[in-house]
Order: sequence, then C-alpha cells, then structure tokens
Amino acid sequence: MSAVEHNYEVSVAWLTDRKGVMTSPELTTSVEVATPPQFPKGMDGIWSPEHLFVASVNSCLMTTFLAIAENSKLEYISFKSKAVGKLEMVDGKYMMSEVTLMPEIEIADEQQKERAERVLQKSESNCLISNSVKSKIIFQPSIKIASLII
Repeated sequence: MSAVEHNYEVSVAWLTDRKGVMTSPELTTSVEVATPPQFPKGMDGIWSPEHLFVASVNSCLMTTFLAIAENSKLEYISFKSKAVGKLEMVDGKYMMSEVTLMPEIEIADEQQKERAERVLQKSESNCLISNSVKSKIIFQPSIKIASLII
C-alpha cells in the first residue's frame, strides 16, 4: 500500500527592508510578506508569517468543512470563520501558542442543527493543518438559524 503524498512549493525572495515576495509555480498570484509591525522595523499593511500561519489554520478549517458538509449532505446558507492567533514567548522562544477558531454557519432548518454541529466538530478534528501544528487549537463554533422575513 502506497502512502498519499503531495508537495507544495513556495519560494520567497527579499525585496527591501524587512519585506519580500512569496510565489509558487502552481499559482498565478504573488503575496508580499514582511515582518509584522509589532517587531523592530516591522511593516504595517503587509501579510506576515504570523498572519499566514493563522490564515492557514482558518482556511483549512473552511475547506475541510466544505468537503465534509458536501459528503454529509448538510444544507447551509453561509459559512464564515474568524481566527485569532496568540504569539507569546515560551521557554525563551517566540511561538504561536494557540489559535482560536470561531466558525459560524447559518442553516435554514433548525432540525439540521445537530447535524451541523457534528459536521463542524468533524471538520475541526480532521483539519490537516490543525493536526500538523504544535499550537493549541481552541474551537468556538456557532450555528445560526435563518429567520424567515415575510
């Protein structure tokens, strides 16, 4: 039995000061990256490794949810998620110690609430990025029932 393996190539190149550009031969767009403004010579308004780390966990939750919801035939109106990463000094080194995920889905049928909760929990436990990092993942999902406006 062969193991599943996928590779994702990303390159970075320094541009100026504490800023560079990130590219991938698999993608058509590039992303500027820089030291975040909380550090010496950091730059406002540019994606940082810290933002990308939190974005990776959050976007993985979304894509995992979309796949599991489809396979579970969960009907939903919307999905959105906010994530907050906590950077702190641990044992003399900076690390992203935790990421709080706050997904919110909206469903039309209150009878689907339990199914929606199961899909969200399964999505969190199967997110490959969350499962790959040392950070504590705090999961705070919410489900809204769409109100009928007549």
